[in-house]
Formats: sequence, C-alpha cells, structure tokens
Amino acid sequence: MAEAKGLSKPVKLKPELAEMLGATELPRTEITKKLWDYIKANKLQTKSENGKPENAGKYIVADAKLLPIFKNTKSTSKSGKLTDLTNLKEGETIDMMQMAAVVGANIDK
Repeated sequence: MAEAKGLSKPVKLKPELAEMLGATELPRTEITKKLWDYIKANKLQTKSENGKPENAGKYIVADAKLLPIFKNTKSTSKSGKLTDLTNLKEGETIDMMQMAAVVGANIDK
C-alpha cells in the first residue's frame, strides 16, 4: 500500500482538537468531516452572521466545544487575507469558508 500524501496524510492535532475528535492524528479530510458531523448534529449553522442556530446556512455558530478550536486560528492565506478568530466569543459565528484556516491552525506543522 502506498504512503498517504497530501490531504490523505495523517497530521498531528493540537490538544483542543485532539480532545474533541478523540484522536491525536487524522488526515485533513477526516478532520473536516468530523467537524462538519459535529456542527450538523448540534444544529450549529445559521443563515446570518451572529444569528441564532437554525441548522442551515453558511455561518457556523461557536459553541463551548468549538470555541477553543476556533480561537486557535490566526493565519494569513496565500492571497493575503487574515483570518483572526482569537477574540471570538461563544455564540458568535464564522463563515464556513474559514474552516480550512481553522483546520490548518489546529494541526502541528
């Protein structure tokens, strides 16, 4: 069997994410899938920024479990866009397009 590469290669998770997902290493694809499973199971999506959870929409509501993971995120994309969630509070939202930055910020490089 060939060694996993790219998004399929297991990466080491930072403690908050490892605790939430119950694993210390996972491929990025599996991290994203497990986060989305949690978000959907707990109806943490909303159609409006900082809106009430309504189980649909492009915004993700930070609950007590997601907040420490989101707050680890402060990164600049290749296009120069800063994603800084360090001051996020419980009940506030992030755009689903920020999930890649959240996953990236919660793995050890």
